[in-house]
Amino acid sequence: MASASSSMSAAGYAVWRLIAEELRSEILSGVYSEGERLPSENVLVARFGVNRHTVRRALGALGDEGLVESRQGVGVFVADQAVYTHRIGLRTRFSASVGRRTTSKSHVLNSCIEDATTAVSRQLDIEEGSPTLRVETVNYVDGSPFSLSDRWFDHASFPNFVATLQKTGSVTQSLRALGVHDYLRSHTTISARHATESESRELSLPYGSIVLVAEALDVQIDGKPLQYLITKFAAQRVRLSVDSPT
Repeated sequence: MASASSSMSAAGYAVWRLIAEELRSEILSGVYSEGERLPSENVLVARFGVNRHTVRRALGALGDEGLVESRQGVGVFVADQAVYTHRIGLRTRFSASVGRRTTSKSHVLNSCIEDATTAVSRQLDIEEGSPTLRVETVNYVDGSPFSLSDRWFDHASFPNFVATLQKTGSVTQSLRALGVHDYLRSHTTISARHATESESRELSLPYGSIVLVAEALDVQIDGKPLQYLITKFAAQRVRLSVDSPT
């Protein structure tokens, strides 16, 4: 960590951002519980070797994200969070995963027909350059943006998917209406990164917040690729639970 007289780390990152990231990680991992008071400014100044302004800027960023709240004359506390568990397993379904006590809906942001790239053609087992249907959705839980998904289908197989999704608000219901009554998760790869400007806007997050990225392939019961999807989750609102194969 840089000294109090420096606003940048040796790697060129703003020190307050590094402090915010470390505290964010501790909050999300449960080091500090909901409603718990964070260490005082004096303690954080000593811990990170920076000045008060730097600590306050880091805490302010966490406040903007809704992770903490400042109580005048008392301190900074971890805010109550609506954190949902999204289960990833053999049958991964958004609406079923977040629970029956919640409401969920998918809204189409954009859709287009585009030529399959090398990566997409490999996943969907089609020729590179074949027409695919690409659909971008924002997925809501209890009225709040929960995740963003880009999904690709073989266009010849599902030309009416977008119109159906706009009516149902559910990917699972839409696929069922189009004749796909069951499908399985083939594989999922999970990573983390900072949200882009557009992702931050759609997920109602401060720019640069952390998103969890799940890249996955769903297949039909006969093993034929159904959809290739990349989903970005607001890290502070979700826990990803990966079921072990049986």
